[in-house]
Amino acid sequence: MTQVSRTLRIAALTLATGLTLAACGADGEDTTADPGNGATPAPAPADAPTIVVGSKDFTENILLGQMLVIALEEAGIDVEDRTNLGGTVVNRDALLADQINVYPEYNGTGWTVHLGQEDPSFDRQELYDLVADKDLADNGIRWVGLSPLNNTYGFASSPSATAANGGEAFTFQTMADYLEANPDAVACMESEFPDRPDGLILWEEHTGFEIPQEQQVILETGVVYTETGNDNCDFGEVFTTDGRIDGLGLSLVADPGVMILYNLSFTFRDEVLEASDPQLVAIAEAIVAGLDNETMVALNFEVDINGREYDDVAREYLETIGLA
Repeated sequence: MTQVSRTLRIAALTLATGLTLAACGADGEDTTADPGNGATPAPAPADAPTIVVGSKDFTENILLGQMLVIALEEAGIDVEDRTNLGGTVVNRDALLADQINVYPEYNGTGWTVHLGQEDPSFDRQELYDLVADKDLADNGIRWVGLSPLNNTYGFASSPSATAANGGEAFTFQTMADYLEANPDAVACMESEFPDRPDGLILWEEHTGFEIPQEQQVILETGVVYTETGNDNCDFGEVFTTDGRIDGLGLSLVADPGVMILYNLSFTFRDEVLEASDPQLVAIAEAIVAGLDNETMVALNFEVDINGREYDDVAREYLETIGLA
């Protein structure tokens, strides 16, 4: 059995146990509406809308969008696939403009970018509740489900930089010390990271070191990974659940709790959700419930390193949780 298959099986067993316990009332009666348990779901409204599913344009988000598309099709719900739509702004604007009905989003992005708030909570449930309540009240957007995975920003060191550190993983502080002591060393980042309120500034405030402009290299997101793996960048900005970290031999720089939380939910237009098949919420919740960091890294790895198709990897995961 491959490590990926083993990871998915463990995740499936954990999720199945959780769903079974959550489905039972105090007297042991099955009370869940989860579509994977064999219960007869409530009928869909006669005029239930087609669900238009978007996603951002990177591996993890596309996979989440594909999971929802496939699971809805399996449940007999009309769906239109508009995954890989574009970046954060493109998807959020499309959602607000009723051009799509749902896309996967991260609560840290919801709080700082979409709602323009500061000082996010470092408690996963509290941050979700704050984002969900405010976005529903202000914009009519409903956040559904809350993943265990936290795909936050971080840094990874190149193989040669890690070797220069005695083979030990860097911390944020030792990374800063290394950059300061080695003026030829560079940190590679995507274009928006140095200017985001949840980006480089948090690392710099924690370490007390501002990376000089001559030690910053701005690259496309995917190129950051490959150039760090090829030792052309000493450090690269990464998403912490990206499968390319392991696949390219990078070492994640240890974050002591500096970068904000990015747990994942599906964000729906509330009026569409209200008019839709009642299975929809249970399906969305079930998809994200089993996605911890280890599982998501394995799924991303299958696409980015093993070259498998998004829909094949998404369906394999759905099969482990009984939604395909």
